[in-house]
Amino acid sequence: MTERMLVLVRHGQSDWNLKNLFTGWRDIDLTEQGVAEARAAGRRLKAQGISFDVAFTSVLKRAQRTLDLMLEELGQQNLKTFKDQALNERHYGDLVGLNKDEARKKWGEAQVHIWRRSYDVAPPGGESLRDTAARVLPYYIQEILPRVLRGERVLVSAHGNSLRALVMVLDRHTPETITKLNLDTGVPMIYRLNADATVAEKKELAV
Repeated sequence: MTERMLVLVRHGQSDWNLKNLFTGWRDIDLTEQGVAEARAAGRRLKAQGISFDVAFTSVLKRAQRTLDLMLEELGQQNLKTFKDQALNERHYGDLVGLNKDEARKKWGEAQVHIWRRSYDVAPPGGESLRDTAARVLPYYIQEILPRVLRGERVLVSAHGNSLRALVMVLDRHTPETITKLNLDTGVPMIYRLNADATVAEKKELAV
């Protein structure tokens, strides 16, 4: 039976995650904890006996480095990898570089929560989750999904919101329920898909 495996991993903790800053497309590296999270994710996948045929990541170093560290733990450093801006984190516009607590003081708790968690309200100069989905999903459908359906085992290392846009479709979230979803850093989500691209099984490899 064809396995049709898709594994999604949000990058390990970045320096700006630690400092509670809006990061978006700013190219910030991992913290020591983020490196440890990425390595641990790779070890947990290896313990499951999982290896991969191909990988996808964004053009941002925190996702790429997470991928590299996972592949090192898996002994698959030379795995064929595709990097694309379509998988980048959501762009936070005018909020990029701001501390989240300072933003709440400036615009109010409710407004910042709407910008961070709502489906279709974008921060000033930035993207909503719907905008992010508008670039993530076509890339998934055109480049990633066909490989999964052919039986390739695919690893995707990306970001909280680019993956939320994808998980929204896979897990059949509504614009209302997706607001409550937060993806932890460095936790592999293992999907096995049916032949019609729906989800047959999902398992998270949490610590």
